[in-house]
Amino acid sequence: MDPSRIIDEFPAPSFRGAQEQALHDIRDAFAAGNDVVLVRAPTGSGKSLLARAICGAAATVEESRPRDATDAYYTTPQVSQLDDVASDPLLDDFQVIRGKRNYNCILDGEEDTPVNQAPCARQRGFDCAVKHRCPYYSARAIASNRTIAAMTLAYFMQTAGSDVFRKRDVVVVDEAHGLAEWAEMYATIDLNPRTVPVWEDLRVPAVGEASDPLERTIRFADALVGVCTRAKDDLLAKEELSPDEAARRDRLQELISELKWFVDDARDPQSPTTWVVDQPDGAGSQIQIKPLDPARYLKHTVWDRGNRFALLSATILNKEAFCRGVGLNPDRVALVDVPHTFPLEHRPLYDVTQGKMTYEHRDDTVPKIARLLVRLLARHPDEKGLVHCHSYSIQERLHERLAGMGVGARVRAHGRDDRNEVLEEWKASSEPTLFLSVKMEEALDLNGDLCRWQVLCKAPYLNTSDSRVARRLEDGQWAWYHRAALRTVIQACGRVVRAPDDHGATYLADSSLLDLFDRARGDLPPWFREQVDAMHAPTLPDFDPAAALAGIDATPSPSRVDRSSRSASSSSPSNSSGSTSASSPSDSSSSGSRSATRSASGSDRDRDSRHPLSDVWGE
Repeated sequence: MDPSRIIDEFPAPSFRGAQEQALHDIRDAFAAGNDVVLVRAPTGSGKSLLARAICGAAATVEESRPRDATDAYYTTPQVSQLDDVASDPLLDDFQVIRGKRNYNCILDGEEDTPVNQAPCARQRGFDCAVKHRCPYYSARAIASNRTIAAMTLAYFMQTAGSDVFRKRDVVVVDEAHGLAEWAEMYATIDLNPRTVPVWEDLRVPAVGEASDPLERTIRFADALVGVCTRAKDDLLAKEELSPDEAARRDRLQELISELKWFVDDARDPQSPTTWVVDQPDGAGSQIQIKPLDPARYLKHTVWDRGNRFALLSATILNKEAFCRGVGLNPDRVALVDVPHTFPLEHRPLYDVTQGKMTYEHRDDTVPKIARLLVRLLARHPDEKGLVHCHSYSIQERLHERLAGMGVGARVRAHGRDDRNEVLEEWKASSEPTLFLSVKMEEALDLNGDLCRWQVLCKAPYLNTSDSRVARRLEDGQWAWYHRAALRTVIQACGRVVRAPDDHGATYLADSSLLDLFDRARGDLPPWFREQVDAMHAPTLPDFDPAAALAGIDATPSPSRVDRSSRSASSSSPSNSSGSTSASSPSDSSSSGSRSATRSASGSDRDRDSRHPLSDVWGE
C-alpha cells in the first residue's frame, strides 16, 4: 500500500465537509505503520468516496512482485449499501459480484433458473457450452481481475480460501460496527426441520438436560455429520438432480462444513471461542449452537484476506472494546474521527418521553405513546414520519390504537413478509403518512421529504433471553450491553438527515433512552454528544385526531384499506392489553419539565433471537 496516493485517489471532483481532512488523517495513520485504521464518520460524510480513495492506494501488479498481494476489496454487510455503490457513477471502477442465486442461467428453457440451481449444478459432468457467457461466472471472472472487487460481507466471508478471490493488499469494510455480531451470526448453527434436510431421520437428544450440554451437543453434531454425509453421497450418485435435490445437496454440504468447524473448534483447547447451546423445548426440538467472540472465524474469513484494512462506520464507539471483539491488537490499530458537518439545528433530538417501555411497564406506556404520535402528526401535518417500533408486537399495538383514535388513514405498517414492498410504496408516496417500522434502524436512506421526523419508541437493548447476551451479562459485560443499544440508537438517528442541507427531527419516547445516554456517555461520539446535550422538550399541539388528519384525505381508498389490514394481519399477535382504547390517560407535561432540567444539566452527564440484518445472508 502507498498511503501517499490516498488523497489523489479521491474520486469526486471536489471535497465537501470534512472529507479532505479525513483523508489526510487516514493517510497519516497508515503511513505511521498501522495495519488497521478505524474511520468513525457520521452519516452523510461520504464514506463510500473515502473507501474508494483508500482502495486506490493498494499495491498494483506493475509495482509488485508476483508473490505479493495486490489490489483491493470493498465489502459491506448491507445489500442496500452495495446497491448504492453499484449505481454511483463516481464508483464505476468498483466491480460488484454477488452470490449465484442473484444471476439467472442463459440456457434455453432455463432463463428463470438461478445459477445455483442450473443444469451445471444439477447434472454430474455437465459441460456448459456457454459458461464463458454465464452472468455469474463472467461477473466473477471480471471481479477477480479488477483492481477493486466489491461484494457483501456474506459473500466475502464465504469465499475465504477461494482460488478466485485470493488475498489482496487492501480491504475496506464499510458499516463495520457490527463485524463481531456478523461473525457470530455467520458461525451460528441452527438445527431445525427447516435447516436440516435429514431432520426426520434423527433422534434429537435433550442436550440441555445433560451434565455437560456442550459435550452432548458436540457428540450429536459429530453423529449428524455422518448422517448428512451419507445423504449427500446418495444424491451425488445420481446422474441428474432436480432443482430441489440440488438445493438439498448444497445445504447438506454447507451443514457438514458448519458442523465440522464447530466440532473442531469446540474441542480445541487453544480456541478463544466460547460456545453456548440453546434448546428451550427439550428432546426432539430445534437446537441453536452459538459462538461468543468468534475471533478465529474473523481471522480466517477477514483478517487473513488482506495486508491493510480500513473499517468505516459512524458507530465504532470504543476502540479497545471493538478490537477485543474482533480479534485485533489495538496497538496496531488507529482511530480517525471525522467531525459532523451538518448543522446541529438540522438534526435535533427531542425529549417526549412517556415512561419506560420495558415489558413490565409497556401496558402503561404504549397508550401514552399512541397519544403522543397523534400530537406529533398534528405537529407535522404535511410531513412524512417514521416510528422505530423495535418489535412487531409493539408495532401492532400502536397500529391498532392509532386506528381506534381515528387516524388510521395516515398510518402505514409492514409485516414480516412484505417489509420491502410496503417500504418502497411508502417512500414513493407523496402523502404525509406515518410509517410504523420494525428493525429499520440501519441501511435506510430517507433523504429530504422522504421523511422529516421519526420516533424511537423503545430503547433497543438486546434480548437478555438470548444465551449469548445472558452469558456476557453473567460475566459482567454491561458496558458492552449499553454500547450495543447506543450503537443502534445512533444509527437510527441518522436515517432522516442525509445531507448538509437536509433536516429532520428525532423524538425519544422511551425514558430508558435517557438512562442509556447517561450510562454510556463516555462512548458517545463528540458530534452525537452535542445532539444529546442540546436535547429539550418541544411544545406540542393538544391531542386532536382531527388536527392529525389535516394534511391528508381521511377517506381511505380500497387499496389503502387492503394494505393496512394485510400488514396488520402479518404482524405478530399482540398482547391482549394492546386492545384499542380512545380513553387513555391524557398527556402530561411532567416529562417536559424533567427534560428541560436534564438538558440544562447536560454537562453533568460527562440483538432479538435473530440478528436484525440476518435477512441479507444467503447473498
